Amino acid sequence: MIKLRSKRFCRGSFKLGGNGGGTGGNTAVKGNERGSCGGTNSGEIKWELRPGGMLVQKRESGESVGELITVRVSTVSQWHDISIEATSTFGELKMVLSLVTSLEPKEQRLLFKGKERDNSEYLHMVGVRDKDKVLLLEDPAIKERKLHGLAGGQAIGTPCRPISV
Repeated sequence: MIKLRSKRFCRGSFKLGGNGGGTGGNTAVKGNERGSCGGTNSGEIKWELRPGGMLVQKRESGESVGELITVRVSTVSQWHDISIEATSTFGELKMVLSLVTSLEPKEQRLLFKGKERDNSEYLHMVGVRDKDKVLLLEDPAIKERKLHGLAGGQAIGTPCRPISV
């Protein structure tokens, strides 16, 4: 017969203790958020809202979600090392790249793991880590407009004024 007793939970790692009574089984008691077994409250639980919309308990370790990562952005002929927060979006990365490459964000196409990424996608949600490589391409439609001189605002198919002599 096993005798049940109420136990006071303590903060910390798992505590293993025997049942006694010769059964040889172990029970695991998980810690709670109280500071010690004496019942004093050492602090409140802190929560954070992740970019995906999930509410989670804030981390206490040194690794934070908002840490800076270095992304190597490669173009056809050159590469740039960009330091940016891991929770940034590809749109924010395009804004930083516009300062370095003189390409407007709408003229840029960013590819990661072989797929073009949308401006609203988060770097860490897609799996971009420190020292990962992202490919930067110029949008071919805009590149073609620049070559034809139509990027200045003249719409395609608009006729020119006739010249009379």
